[in-house]
Amino acid sequence: MTKDEMEKIYDKYKNSVYRLAFAYCKNIADAEDIMQEVFITRFSCNIVFEEEAKEKSWLLKVTSNKCRDLFRSMRYKISKSAVPLEEAGLVYETPEESRVYHAVMSLPPKYRLVIHLYYYEDYSVKEICEINGKNESAVQTQLYRARKKLKNILGKELQL
Repeated sequence: MTKDEMEKIYDKYKNSVYRLAFAYCKNIADAEDIMQEVFITRFSCNIVFEEEAKEKSWLLKVTSNKCRDLFRSMRYKISKSAVPLEEAGLVYETPEESRVYHAVMSLPPKYRLVIHLYYYEDYSVKEICEINGKNESAVQTQLYRARKKLKNILGKELQL
């Protein structure tokens, strides 16, 4: 793989990989580390993808797995030093968007992941199953429970 090909892949998918890692970790430094590891993994293996969507799915699956590995690691268990969202430098269009994003970030990781993939990355339930390694009914249940938790957090009916 040439340097130009690597740059093209990185530029194309860096935002999606970073957003998913940040949604999972809620920590800028960890999200950046995971993003770096994901792209090192991508460039280390010589996989040729037939479609762009398959490459993106593969990258997000690797991102998800690396986030899980981080949570299982001793370093994470010892430090648990998450950066508050106010310091993350996030910009919102409206106050409601900020409120929803904070509510999503307060969900447990398994719910945060499916919400992020479904609503922010526009993946179908079937595609989330492939990325997450779970069956369709499990993903649908997680989406249902996540929506219910969001409704309780936000205190009103959501149009999700």
